[in-house]
Amino acid sequence: MGAKDKFENKAEELAGQAKEKLGKATGDEKTENEGKADQTKSNLKDAGEKVKDAFRD
Repeated sequence: MGAKDKFENKAEELAGQAKEKLGKATGDEKTENEGKADQTKSNLKDAGEKVKDAFRD
């Protein structure tokens, strides 16, 4: 996995965490759920990249 992909996935995960915390702090369930979804999407992308790396080796 390239450094750019790792960086983008981590940035998306951190943004999702921030969005989730903001939603919790403001009582906005929609924002909180969007943050959780962003984190899940980032984790799935990361897992996909790891699978690709495994087949490259």
